Amino acid sequence: MKILFSYKTEEERDYAAEKLAAHEIIFHQGPLQTGEWSGGGVETVCIFVNSPVGETELARLPDLKLIATRSTGYDHIDLARARARNITVVNVPAYGEHTVAEFAFALLLAVTRHICLANERVVRGGAFSPEGLTGSDLFGKTVGVIGTGRIGKNFIRIAHGFGLKIIAFDVFPDQEYAKTEGFNYQPLDEILRESDIISLHLPENKDTHHLINRQRVEQMKKGIIVINTARGSVIDTEALVWGLKQEIISAAGLDVLAEEGNVADEMHLLFNPHPQAAELKTLLLNHYLINHPNVLITPHMAFNTKEAIGRIIDTTIENINSFANGEIKNEVA
Repeated sequence: MKILFSYKTEEERDYAAEKLAAHEIIFHQGPLQTGEWSGGGVETVCIFVNSPVGETELARLPDLKLIATRSTGYDHIDLARARARNITVVNVPAYGEHTVAEFAFALLLAVTRHICLANERVVRGGAFSPEGLTGSDLFGKTVGVIGTGRIGKNFIRIAHGFGLKIIAFDVFPDQEYAKTEGFNYQPLDEILRESDIISLHLPENKDTHHLINRQRVEQMKKGIIVINTARGSVIDTEALVWGLKQEIISAAGLDVLAEEGNVADEMHLLFNPHPQAAELKTLLLNHYLINHPNVLITPHMAFNTKEAIGRIIDTTIENINSFANGEIKNEVA
């Protein structure tokens, strides 16, 4: 097959070149929206979450048969248009269930104990005083786990080790697992009222978009901590900012933001011929969050360990080779 492979690092490119040597590969550094590339004759495109595939990209790929995304999420792909052209879409359903759960807990520990602020104080000012850095225990607190797929379940296992009381919400509750792990599923409204902490482990779709909105923030227990390693748009950014200002939300650890790509590239929005007012508003709200002393933001890196990246690329290569051999693995439903 002829493959257009969008890569990030030289190591990733070299590894793919070795493992996909039986195919003709066109390597393109960065998202498909940057630089020059030719789509003629390309049967497979391999991308990451920072490279959307929609109407414009598909129009440039008339021979496309397979979209292989090196991610679990696939909201960056226009599935309706792909299916209309009988293009198969495959993903990496499991690579970082431990990896992301561990990172979610790292965010939680960092915000509850002011670790980043304390480090900054020492590094910049040489101050070893703990004044103003009083944190809070996790032991005995209630954590609401919203979404109990692979990552959510691993988060629950870690939470047990910290002595947290666990309650959970999922549209498809795994009651057998709940019985084994000793927690209860509850309606989302009850989760928000009872939890000292919520951790989000949901895919992005029409049902989860802005799941945490102004109405639900109003239902939250005062002083709640919000952790999000899922997708930025699961939370309505305006509602999150409002909750922080009202001191309903005491802190947040966020590995994802709505319109996160534009936070680092404001010029794209400012000089776009037709800037979107909603995107500009979200950008300003994101900057409020970035500068908030009780908000810790990381650059969508919960997946980013050498072990997880290895699993991602290996599964993707297997997906591509299997498709070339007439077998479809990990097709997006």
